[in-house]
Amino acid sequence: MNSNITTTRKPVLNGERKKFLFATFAADGHFHPLTNLATYLASLGHDVRWYTSNLYAPKLKKLQIPHYPFVKALDINGTNLESLFPERKAIKGKIDKLTFDIINVFILRGPEYYDDILNIQKEFKFDLMVCDCAFTGLPFVTDLMKIPVVSIGVFPLTESSKDLAPNGFGMTPSYTFGGKIKQNLLRFMSDKIVFRKPNQALAKLMKEYGISYNNETVFDFLVKKSTLLLQSGTPNFEYKRSDMGANIRFIGALLPHTALSNQQPWFDERLNRYEKIVLITQGTVEKDVEKLVVPTLEAFKGTDTLVVATTGGSQTGELRERFPQSNIIIEDFIPFADVMPYADVYITNGGYGGVMLSIQNGLPMVVAGVHEGKNEINARIGYFKLGVNLKTELPAPQQIRAGVEEVIRNGIYREQVALLAEDFSNYDPASLAAHHIEETLKQKAILQIN
Repeated sequence: MNSNITTTRKPVLNGERKKFLFATFAADGHFHPLTNLATYLASLGHDVRWYTSNLYAPKLKKLQIPHYPFVKALDINGTNLESLFPERKAIKGKIDKLTFDIINVFILRGPEYYDDILNIQKEFKFDLMVCDCAFTGLPFVTDLMKIPVVSIGVFPLTESSKDLAPNGFGMTPSYTFGGKIKQNLLRFMSDKIVFRKPNQALAKLMKEYGISYNNETVFDFLVKKSTLLLQSGTPNFEYKRSDMGANIRFIGALLPHTALSNQQPWFDERLNRYEKIVLITQGTVEKDVEKLVVPTLEAFKGTDTLVVATTGGSQTGELRERFPQSNIIIEDFIPFADVMPYADVYITNGGYGGVMLSIQNGLPMVVAGVHEGKNEINARIGYFKLGVNLKTELPAPQQIRAGVEEVIRNGIYREQVALLAEDFSNYDPASLAAHHIEETLKQKAILQIN
């Protein structure tokens, strides 16, 4: 571990009450990781409020955090994307669909977020905004409102690097002469083909608002425009870069807030009866259980391996009827902290939060996911030998079974994930993030004085 990186801090920001506006794109992986930091800042006595979709109003009410809903901003989320953009269904090519999404779901929403935030500021004069790293209202706040913004990296670092293939390709680094040439060519092609239209749309928008822009991709642009980017994870779960931005800090695994509960922890007596246990989930976003849950259940039904499957509420009853075997447990939701200590392998499509939690628990993985940036997460799992990356969105039962057998048989995966878990334990994410926020506000005060 880099000895120059401060990993823990005592509680900060106690001296003066500050106003913080959180802002997030309407997706679970963008919203939930920030809840722990928001509740931590609120516990220190600060005024914390949140701008996001109405989808998260009930959660914010439980957290006792005031909510500002999207008003002028189009409220796009995983449940209404196709209905808001019916023309999207006719787009066949992967690059064309990705281009459409980057422009319409992210870039064009930036001015709408800005309009809403301007209205929020009239009643809530916030000192600093905290947002997820894909929130495109960010440059409007930093450049036009002159308010510092701390963005949170809720998936692997999106900043491009001369040492790496383009972000989104799911490629692991190559440091050979030939590998470097290939990566350079891919970055050129990515800029000229994949991001050509998004870059043009972003350039036009930034020119219209008078915001400086240097032809970066939208994800590079948001990193550079962040006053600070606090990356969830640690340097040991990221590829080495010689040109990492000076505004990037690692804060450890920033996981969702979990309320203390008087309920008994989840338990099933079969956890003590089986020597081999796998935990499988597709998260709450992916509704097609045929992608990963069903192949996993098919792979292990009637075997000596206990399968604990969480569906996120998708077809739980149907799956129980379809797979009645005694070595299969199927639930809508199980607190992972209750079951991961028993498991030998975590099977997932690669949601970043679940991966962070698996690492924290020293639990090696079998991963199968390509879309929504999961190929980047899963590539790192394979590269750092934290598990087996099946490199597909649609694994066959035999692929899953072979992956699990490899992880159980080969001790390197458990050894590597245990080392990274120890690394994670050196970080206190919320306190460390608060420290960086405090330093940002101090810097802002110095600049105002000068």
